[in-house]
Amino acid sequence: MSQTPESAPAYVSIENQMPEDLFDAMREFIRLHPQWDQYRLMQAALAGFLFQHGCHERSVARHYLDGLFQRPASQALRP
Repeated sequence: MSQTPESAPAYVSIENQMPEDLFDAMREFIRLHPQWDQYRLMQAALAGFLFQHGCHERSVARHYLDGLFQRPASQALRP
């Protein structure tokens, strides 16, 4: 991957369509776990998939581990 210029935003917005039953399961999970939101859940899921399938970038591993340990955002590791 190429380096991101310092002036670029730290986040990228994406749009995705998913099966309704998967969306319902995500919504129910978030309802039962108020410390999660749809953004954190999707970041954890994507980082977990990439990490478990061989991506060894440090930033991906950091997001993966943050998702596993569910630390409050104020305690999350920073670059």
